[in-house]
Amino acid sequence: MRIRIRHEITQRFDPGSRNMAVTVRLTPRSHEGQFILRWTLDLNSDCRLAAQEDAFGNLCHTFSVDGPTDHLSVVAEGEVETQDTTGVMHGTVERFPPSLFLRQTDLTEATPAVVAFAESVRATEDDPLGQLHALMVALHDKVEEQEGPALGGPLSAHAALEAGKACSGGIAHLFTAAARHLGLPARHISGYLAPEDPEDGAEEGKGPSKGEGPSKGEGASKGVGAARHWAEAYAPKYGWISFDAGRNLCGTEHYVRLAVALDAMGVAPLRSTGLEVEELVSALDSRAPQKLAQAQSQRQS
Repeated sequence: MRIRIRHEITQRFDPGSRNMAVTVRLTPRSHEGQFILRWTLDLNSDCRLAAQEDAFGNLCHTFSVDGPTDHLSVVAEGEVETQDTTGVMHGTVERFPPSLFLRQTDLTEATPAVVAFAESVRATEDDPLGQLHALMVALHDKVEEQEGPALGGPLSAHAALEAGKACSGGIAHLFTAAARHLGLPARHISGYLAPEDPEDGAEEGKGPSKGEGPSKGEGASKGVGAARHWAEAYAPKYGWISFDAGRNLCGTEHYVRLAVALDAMGVAPLRSTGLEVEELVSALDSRAPQKLAQAQSQRQS
């Protein structure tokens, strides 16, 4: 599948602001099942981008804006070729051993409520892979997904569990918190989700299941795609596997992986000292010209 992505972020500052330092994490990497055909970053400010990698191997760009200015716009645009790997990740940059991803953060703290939820899953399955699939299903049934901006502050694991509803980032926090409590390394992923073809039905999202065959997920994205968060967890014999508990499935060719960290703070696409943020995202199958034309029309209107 070829996915054409456009992610525009506009951040507003106090009028007359000067000397803003900005870090953007908006460049995906190639790995097995994901090949970057082309990718560009454009700014509305005349400055030099400094490319670097963060501690987790994510591609980042830093720059400073001298000002005066009242806003900054960053546009990431490109095309990615993807293949369905049944959610199993190979060829990704791995700077740390899986055990590092047992570390909890403020957003994934294993509170008594989170521990009780995780233990209820442990009681249903014995092996790690079975526990991860059971955790995904239990979380999908427990927490309702609601839409939320990719740059918004996702709920913590405890807050998502207590509220019973959260955006994809909050759901990913709860999954990683519970998995880590069970002794299973888990990490937070940001990326994009392209709409599924209605003719394909809901039989997407196959991942390695207990024993042999893949498990089936359900749910489909609509419209022009979206920025999204999900989780990856480490299962012995398989390695890292992607789990999107909000949609109750493992990653498919409709997903484009952007960045990895311990929680949503570490994968934030833009970090600066600005005020309000606006964003516009499209992620579409480039073989569907009608939808691409619709997305372009929406950007121009």
